[in-house]
Amino acid sequence: MAAAAAASGSPALLLCALLFQLRPSSGNSSIQTAVNITWSSINFKTILEWEPKPANYVYTVEIAGGLSDWKKTCVYSAQTECDVTYLLENARDIYTAHILSEVPLRDNSDFDDAPYAVSPTFIPYVQTLIGRPAVKHFEQKHDILKVVIEDPLTPYRFQNSSFKSIRDIFTDDLEYTLYYWKDKSTGRKETKTRSNEFKVNVDKGKNYCFYVQATILSRTENRKSEKSFDRCTKIDKDSLDDFEPEGIIAIGAAAVGIFILFIISCVVAYKCKKLKAAAKEKENAPLNA
Repeated sequence: MAAAAAASGSPALLLCALLFQLRPSSGNSSIQTAVNITWSSINFKTILEWEPKPANYVYTVEIAGGLSDWKKTCVYSAQTECDVTYLLENARDIYTAHILSEVPLRDNSDFDDAPYAVSPTFIPYVQTLIGRPAVKHFEQKHDILKVVIEDPLTPYRFQNSSFKSIRDIFTDDLEYTLYYWKDKSTGRKETKTRSNEFKVNVDKGKNYCFYVQATILSRTENRKSEKSFDRCTKIDKDSLDDFEPEGIIAIGAAAVGIFILFIISCVVAYKCKKLKAAAKEKENAPLNA
């Protein structure tokens, strides 16, 4: 058609022919490409989100990272979000997503002609947020507070189907900070570890409260996780385990002293009673003629 228009020498016909050839391949001018594309990721579970809601068309997502080929997911979806977690398992790769706007029920070969929007890049290792750590176990005995942390799990699995934790991915780049304070006190102390366990010296006989945060040491942004829930110890004041041997000896001596005083009191009371009885008997005795 363009050749015929050119042969006729009519610029207007030539322009119309070109516009006809460049029209959207879907044949529907209402198709829009995605906007406001964002990555939402916690503990490596990653959702891609965008706008607007589609009308008379659908979306397909394709993702590539590093040197990998483009992989499609959420094909012909009417939703404006897509769980892309399992396409991002190489956590240090730099990923990009294309969100294709497509008319449904067309041949898959037309994907190449569909209009699409390009996402910002995303690096899971650098950008996924770290969720709230869980306190697996804690106890306070004498002057030692012990706290054991459970690493948050990721959606990824080992070959034996068990879930990988964030420690399996970050290894030595993961650090925990314990913030602790005497119950009902405003003074707060902190200590750090790259393991899952804290042992800190505290005052005997005092309850303590604490929370934990994870830190990714290599990051400049989003370094810290959510805080764990506050937990507090509760010392059993009636338990002899809370006292040192000197304290137990002192308590025992006090108990013996109280017992001796009780015996002495009983003896004195008995003697007094006996003396009173004797005096009364003497008063009631008849006088000799």
